[in-house]
Amino acid sequence: MTPGERRQSVAGLAFVSPWLLGFVVFTLYPVCASIYFSFCDYDVLSKPVWVGFLNYQDMLSDSVFWQSVRNTLVFNLMALPLGLVSALLLALLLNQPVKLKGTFRAIYYLPSLVPAVAGAMVWLWILNGRLGLLNQALDALGFSNPPQWLVDPKWTKPSLALVSLWGCGNTVVIYLAALQGVPQSLIEASMIDGASPWRRLVHVTLPAISPVIYFNLLIGIIGGLQVFTSAFIMMGGAGPERSVLFYAIYIYQNAFEYRHMGYASAMAWILCMLILVLTLLASRIARRFVHYQGD
Repeated sequence: MTPGERRQSVAGLAFVSPWLLGFVVFTLYPVCASIYFSFCDYDVLSKPVWVGFLNYQDMLSDSVFWQSVRNTLVFNLMALPLGLVSALLLALLLNQPVKLKGTFRAIYYLPSLVPAVAGAMVWLWILNGRLGLLNQALDALGFSNPPQWLVDPKWTKPSLALVSLWGCGNTVVIYLAALQGVPQSLIEASMIDGASPWRRLVHVTLPAISPVIYFNLLIGIIGGLQVFTSAFIMMGGAGPERSVLFYAIYIYQNAFEYRHMGYASAMAWILCMLILVLTLLASRIARRFVHYQGD
């Protein structure tokens, strides 16, 4: 290496060193530490004590742990399809040649820019069972006994699934970009063949944007399994009868309320494995339905 190349290498390392330092301190070290703590009895205030697989064994007999798993999966079975389909329908509507199209796009995207805590506070007022805007609207339409969204265990998860639609603007933008990339020649050819709008959607548009649908599905799975903010702000973390005690909230409680950091670290790695398994499963299933250009 010449002296000039050496100076360039040193200068390059100097420029990236802040990022490398931040990565090591705030990402690499916490990840490695959590692996070690997951095999320890650690309360943050004292030295960790090695206990082997005890934390993982305790999960098998922890009824609250299994309730958090069940709550998280049930919530995602409602919120994930609802979010994907709603965002796709909005994108299809916003992709039509109508007046003020840009204004409508901005309106639907703006909620995704609202901070999660502020959005949760707004929905806390909208879903209030007695004075909430939604129940007042239902009462005006003739529903004499509207749901108690935030206090009835049967309605807490559906209400949070409804709240999750508030921030679907990011997904809508991704769908819009994909829809604008659909080859116009394919659409025109299907119209010449006499295909109805529904058939063009099913047999042309959806296969063309299937990689983007797959991407949004994976992002939805990863984000849905880590749902935290809305339940924590609106219902204090667990909700009535622990109906919204989600997995991420139970990790938080063990780590920072009960100071069972070792148990929380073990739960975090189980969540990582669960996300990995579901991602691989979705990838295997998607092979039959995802079509890339050139395939």
